[in-house]
Amino acid sequence: MVTFTEEEEEVYEANITHNLNKMAEAVGLYQHLWRPDEIGITKASQLIEPLIIGLKKLIEDQIYLETLNPSNGWGSYHGLVEFVRLYLDACKEFPDAEVKIWR
Repeated sequence: MVTFTEEEEEVYEANITHNLNKMAEAVGLYQHLWRPDEIGITKASQLIEPLIIGLKKLIEDQIYLETLNPSNGWGSYHGLVEFVRLYLDACKEFPDAEVKIWR
């Protein structure tokens, strides 16, 4: 789960299944979505460019990426695309927000 806070107030929260990790890795977004703290990301503004690039790759490689849909049905290509879009929108709306990840 990702949470954005500004001045101790939560301004955005989202959750996505880790079953989409292979798909996210294929477009270079794994660490940005699940482990931003490990790559030095603390502010939402730091995620904007990587999310734009990753979303573009998601859209361009749809046919291949759909082959990575989890066989157990928990998560999907379309769900990941929507998650990244909403995450990017939140980063743009709250660029100074602190990014917190709960595992």
